[in-house]
Parts: sequence; structure tokens; C-alpha cells
Amino acid sequence: MRIYCKTEQHDIGGPGSFYLARSEKLLPKLIDEYKGKVQLIYLDPPFGTGDSFQRRSDKDEESRIPLFRDDMPEAEYLKWMRTILTGCHTLLSPTGSLYLHIDWRMNAKLRLMLDDIFGQDNFMDEIVWSYKSGGRATRFYPRKHDTILFYRKSRRVYFNIAAVGQPRGPERRNHMKQFVDQDGRVGFSIRTNGKLYTYYEDDLIYPSDVWTDIEHLQQKDKERLGYATQKPEALLERIILASSREGDLVCDLFSGSGTTASVAVKTGRRFLAVDASPLALITLRKRLLSLASRPTLLDEPEADDRVLTLHYPANRNKCDVSYSVTDHAVTIAEAQLNRRPSPLSYVAMGYVQEQVFYPIRTVTKPKLPVKLPLPVDVDRPVVQLVNAYGDQAFFTVD
Repeated sequence: MRIYCKTEQHDIGGPGSFYLARSEKLLPKLIDEYKGKVQLIYLDPPFGTGDSFQRRSDKDEESRIPLFRDDMPEAEYLKWMRTILTGCHTLLSPTGSLYLHIDWRMNAKLRLMLDDIFGQDNFMDEIVWSYKSGGRATRFYPRKHDTILFYRKSRRVYFNIAAVGQPRGPERRNHMKQFVDQDGRVGFSIRTNGKLYTYYEDDLIYPSDVWTDIEHLQQKDKERLGYATQKPEALLERIILASSREGDLVCDLFSGSGTTASVAVKTGRRFLAVDASPLALITLRKRLLSLASRPTLLDEPEADDRVLTLHYPANRNKCDVSYSVTDHAVTIAEAQLNRRPSPLSYVAMGYVQEQVFYPIRTVTKPKLPVKLPLPVDVDRPVVQLVNAYGDQAFFTVD
């Protein structure tokens, strides 16, 4: 029998929540719950490229599945971004900050908008992320950088550049003289204008506002998930470590490939992620479940710290499924969702309480036939099916 769920809760993969929704429509709800509670917001919105973006299929790398269109008229785009950025300002705590990732197309317009919303005095940096990728233009200088506009909520902003510093290392810079002090530490010195400057190998060097040390993801990179516009974890790690503390809430209203959420979890933060694409939900779910390990009995006191909650509209797609049940398992032989000839992307077995689905067993790379053990002490086991387009359905096992 078909059933309908609006929430899915895993005991691993978090701590954090994802909403399948348009950010501007969800903002009133988010503000009701999180006003003044978000420490850091990273936004990687559409850049106004006029392009359409696709995702490679898990099963067939030659096939492409539509992700989103970036062809909004400029006036409409700017109105849309003002709504989102104003909401972000409301969500941020007094110590919080916003990083807006953009490129040359909308940089100037959105910086003026941020000056208006946040105040010119709360501008922190215009970060240049310079990378090597793609072709080489000949009609103009090749455009090989994005900009990240960094604003604070107030003068109380938390910012810890030491968290992203790197040891100087043994390299000698600026004709410095190398020495070893009485404690055996290797250092370098230089005298300028009558003043002696001394540095040690283990002293930290902090990144400037031009980032050339973080590479753009290449096609064969191990991080790549086939999701267009995916950003490297190293980029988000620098931002998150510098502008938040462990346990803080990090928000991304254009979740995409789920990089912000993944890095937040890895660095001990909580996350709040939103995206309008079902493929973003698929990608984030798989990414975080693959990252996590199931808690043991020793982990139970901190089990709540791992909870991953996914919110989405009740999906009423047509579902054709053929399955068989034994005393100990259910075997799914065939399945088709929403009349699309698409392979399954994700399968789970669990139970439902008050429209919340609690998975017990998940398969992130299913191949038919799929065999799922029936859970013990569950009266009405529920199976969740998701295809490569993000269509999903739930049904009880009779």
C-alpha cells in the first residue's frame, strides 16, 4: 500500500537538516525557527550565466539529467537575490557572517546590494578564488577566478584566521638568513630599516584575500559527484574553520552537491541546507550517509549529535513495483517511478510514524533485484524507492 511522507530521519549523517524547497519561499519558516541563530551562511547561487546545468547519471556517465536553469532575466534575478540576502541578514547571529560566491557577471551589482542590506561598514573582504581549469580565451584575458563577497552581521563578528593558517615551512623568503636558536628551532631573519624581523618554520602564514592554493575540481577528481558547479571541500573548509566554531550552525540556501553540509559535519558543526532540486537531495543524502558510520552502543549517549533530517513535499508520483516477501526479507524485482524509464538511485527499508520515515537499512547504489532484510519488531515495514531523477515513493510491505 502506498503511503506519503514529508520527513525522513536518519540516525547518522548529521547533525543537520535539509529542505527540498525554493529558498525564497522557505525563508519565512526558517526565520521563525532560526532567526539570529545562524553563525555562518555560504551561498553559491546561480551566476546569471544563461545556461542550463545537468548531472551525470550514476548508472550511465554518458546520460545527463537536468539540474537547473540559470536564465532568469536580470531584473527578476536581482529582486530574487535581494529577498534571499535580506533573509540571510535576519538569520545571522550578531557574531555571524555571510560569504556570497559569485563571478564577474553579478559581482558589482550584488556587492552594492550587500552594502545596502548589511551596511558598507560591515564589508570584510572581496576574496578572489583563482583557479586553473577549462579552455583559454583569445578575444580577452581568460576569466579564471570567482569572487566571494564576505560580510559580517555586526562588529561582534567571530573570525579566527589562525584556524586556517599554515606553517611557514623550511622555504627561505625575501633573502632571509637562516639560523637555529638555542632551543633548536629553525628560523629566518632579515633586517629592514634598522629593524630585525625574525620568523620560525612553525610560525603560521595566513591566507590573503587572493586564494591560489585551492584547485578547481577536475573531471577525474575523487571528490567529483557528477554535479555541475560542485565546489571543492578545501574551499568550504577554509571558510567554515575561519568563521565558525565547533557546534555552530552553518547554512547553505543553494546546497547543490552538499559540499557545505559535508564539510560542516567533518569539522564538528551543524548544518542547515536548502535546495529546490530533487537531485540535490539525492546527492546530499548519499554523500552524508557514505561519510558517516553507524553508532555503536558506546556512541548512544551522543546519538542525537548524528541525526540527519530531510524535509520534502509528499511525493505522489505514480509507482509500479514488483516485489516478493519471505519470512526474513523483501526482494524488489522491478520498479518504475513517475513513468520514467530510469534506474533506481536509492532504496531504504524502515518504518513510519506520523509521516516521518525512519530508515533502518539503506542501499545507496541499488541494483535490481534488491534484497532487504525485514526489520525486527516492526509491524508495518516501509520501503522507500528513489530513481535517478529524484522521483520517490513509499509503500508498506504486506
